Amino acid sequence: MKTIKGGVTKPKGFKANGLCCGIKRSGKPDLTLISCDTVVPTAGVFTKNSIKAAPLIMTQKHLRNNQAQAIIINSGNANCFTGNFGLIYAKSMTEVIADLIGAKASDVLVSSTGIIGKPLPYKKIAKAAGKLVAGLGTSMRSGLLAAKGILTTDKVTKEIAVQTSIDGKTATIGACSKGSGMIEPNMATMLAFVTTDVAISPKMLKLALKKATDKSFNCITVDGCMSTNDMVTVMASGQAKNKTITSAGKDFDKFYEALEYVCLDMAKKIVMDGEGATKFIKVNIISAPTAKAAKAAAMAVANSNLVKTAAFGCNPNWGRVAAAVGSLGLKITEEDLKVTFSSFAKKNITINVDLNSGKHCATVYTSDLSHEYIRINGKYN
Repeated sequence: MKTIKGGVTKPKGFKANGLCCGIKRSGKPDLTLISCDTVVPTAGVFTKNSIKAAPLIMTQKHLRNNQAQAIIINSGNANCFTGNFGLIYAKSMTEVIADLIGAKASDVLVSSTGIIGKPLPYKKIAKAAGKLVAGLGTSMRSGLLAAKGILTTDKVTKEIAVQTSIDGKTATIGACSKGSGMIEPNMATMLAFVTTDVAISPKMLKLALKKATDKSFNCITVDGCMSTNDMVTVMASGQAKNKTITSAGKDFDKFYEALEYVCLDMAKKIVMDGEGATKFIKVNIISAPTAKAAKAAAMAVANSNLVKTAAFGCNPNWGRVAAAVGSLGLKITEEDLKVTFSSFAKKNITINVDLNSGKHCATVYTSDLSHEYIRINGKYN
């Protein structure tokens, strides 16, 4: 497996574009389209928030048959808490794109991110749809435009592409993502869109995405806040021409390895771009009694405002780490707990916590909490 330049347009069969349609007052790109030549196997994972935005509801409905041809994404407006009109607009977004690319509306997915509770300016999206489709391309620039169109408070675009060999064929996976704040596992205010030219059955694609998400996007947190809109999707064109992966085995393992790498890279880039973040923090829990306890302990440390502000202040206050783990009520003693860490003065920090009470481990990624985070979120709407 090797990393190559590019994003969602690197795998064969995919085109993309991004532009500004006027949703954002800043004039920055706010509309993206990723499209495949045909209807292809597609899988998605979604936020577990009880409040789900209209586009997420629509996409879950359209993915019941595990296939899609395109996904349209807007940023700057979440289309959430917008009532029946929100659902109408989400459906209309799929219909306008379907008409333009010659697809069924049910084969077009939709995603939104941005401010909650404001009516979606659908007319602006509809007006720009023709230009969006006309500008679809396979170049790296087209992929970059798509990556820019999904951003909100992000400081940087997030892309990756990798190649591997499956069944003697060169197979490619590309992705773009967004996310900066309101990041907590079970999907947070983040979106990630993955494309691949691997030939794989819908069942195995869904399994691979679920496993990769659990090892990546569900192992990050910036502020412990769960959002309403967030999703990860993967579309597989099959144009690598490998023998279709329909069961577990060597080919599936190679595909999964590459997919997990892509998802983890995207997840880490989201943390590194955390709102106001100055530090990237890796929390390792070892020797926990259960896998669930290991993950809970890692999240308790990663979500502790006291630990995060200590990291920002370059203050290696290990007592805060111990207190975060102790808050879970696990059957551990002061003698059991061992905390070690790298220098808090550096940009990349590792915190290791040994519970000495089992054989399970977990790793979670987070960032520090700075004055800038408060400034950004105090003004965000």
